[in-house]
Amino acid sequence: MQDGNSTHPRTRVKICGLTRAEDIDSAARAGADAIGLVFYPHSRRAVSLDQARRLRAAVPPFVSVVALFVNPAPDAVNEVIDQLRPDLLQFHGDETADFCAQFRHPYLRAFRVGGPGMDSPECVGDACRAYMHAHGWLFDSDSAGYGGSGRGFDAGLLDVVAAAQDRRPLVLAGGLNADTVVQRIRRLRPYAVDVSSGVEIEPGIKSAEKIQAFIRAVQSA
Repeated sequence: MQDGNSTHPRTRVKICGLTRAEDIDSAARAGADAIGLVFYPHSRRAVSLDQARRLRAAVPPFVSVVALFVNPAPDAVNEVIDQLRPDLLQFHGDETADFCAQFRHPYLRAFRVGGPGMDSPECVGDACRAYMHAHGWLFDSDSAGYGGSGRGFDAGLLDVVAAAQDRRPLVLAGGLNADTVVQRIRRLRPYAVDVSSGVEIEPGIKSAEKIQAFIRAVQSA
């Protein structure tokens, strides 16, 4: 980011864990840049491929579609790419850099900050550097459910990554909502933020009002 009188680039917004067409409409109308569809069967926000195709058809132009996976079989990823044509893949489990790269498709690599091997700024930085070909690094809190827990993490654990000159675009997740996102943006100045439980009525069911409040808060930051 530049100082002085220059304009700061805006922070983009991804709404993740969508399961209903009306929530896609609410996200797009509020100004979301991307929506996330979860293909992790154990998630309470998981969608089937048939369901995902119907949701994909409801996404308007200029809103990106992200397909989220956790330790998937390669065939499952290829099937989603072939049938859904997502703009980005998101790997949220323990996938290696070679695994992520094999699909020759743009991807985000998610890191569960605060968990084993990710409990110091230096460890987080080392983990990220293995994925220099990722289109972005996404940081979530460590949880048994691989995201969507609503829990935050210590922002200081990203100090090394945030200061790195060769960093990939940073995407913040984990415990974000309309009340917490402004402080996180001002602290870390990410490229984008990613929210799921912070705009929900219940897992997979979003609130149009919470989405609007969240995006207004991001814009105010």
